[in-house]
Amino acid sequence: MFHQEELGKKLLERWVSEKDIISLCPKAFYPLWKRSPIVFTGYILVIFYFLFCLYYFDFSLGKILSGLSNMEPILVAMFTWNDFFNWNFNSIFTGLAQTLGMAFLGTFLATLVCIPISFVASRQIFKFGLIRFLIKRFLDFIRGVDILIWAIIYVRAFGLGPFAGLLSIFTVDVGTLGKLFSEATDNADTRQIEGIQSTGASKVSVIRYGLIPQIFPIFISQSLYFFESNTRSAVILGVVGAGGIGLQLTERMKAQYWDQTLFIIILILIMVAIIDTASRIIRKSIIDE
Repeated sequence: MFHQEELGKKLLERWVSEKDIISLCPKAFYPLWKRSPIVFTGYILVIFYFLFCLYYFDFSLGKILSGLSNMEPILVAMFTWNDFFNWNFNSIFTGLAQTLGMAFLGTFLATLVCIPISFVASRQIFKFGLIRFLIKRFLDFIRGVDILIWAIIYVRAFGLGPFAGLLSIFTVDVGTLGKLFSEATDNADTRQIEGIQSTGASKVSVIRYGLIPQIFPIFISQSLYFFESNTRSAVILGVVGAGGIGLQLTERMKAQYWDQTLFIIILILIMVAIIDTASRIIRKSIIDE
């Protein structure tokens, strides 16, 4: 059997020949297709799939350059702001406020709902495996449907407007935060829980003093992250009529008001940057405590 230490000593002493190295570890010098046929086949399949995708999507440098040339008049129109003071700023800032409210309320309500769900879905607290399994599969289902699909469903059910967007964010966040919260509860340190249990404390006291202090900072941190993420997600919900600034953006793009489109994009970037910064500061302060 080949020993790395033995080979290293021989190489340092500079007396081992190439044939000696091959004799010590012959398989290391086999070609890849012979040394590991499965890995070699996998590489070949990945390369073929990559080439197939390039062909299927007609990916080419010429097509990219042609598309960029078509975008030139749009970019020029974006940076040519006409009649700025007569724009409908009321609808723009109302849309921004709706987007922020949708993201905040949807995330907040989902957090409140997911806290008890995480307890029932966690093996640390709830011992009935079948019920835990059913809850987790339900969370998988609502998380597996994209937020735009939920938005289309809710727009159909409740009509156009931010309420449909709020429900879409709430639904998807319940599926995702429920999973993350339950995993955080499962991974809590059992020594602290067992220490309180050893005192004869009730189940409620064990959860209150042994579990919640461990998982509460994680819950807050994850909810803050989802709030900032949902602020970006809420923008695209306007494409299907779920209100917010996305609806204002879509209307102006359809009307080819490219200067107002750029203005709205800038406002969205500023709003997201402020929320990201504030959320990061709050998360850092919670984690460092």
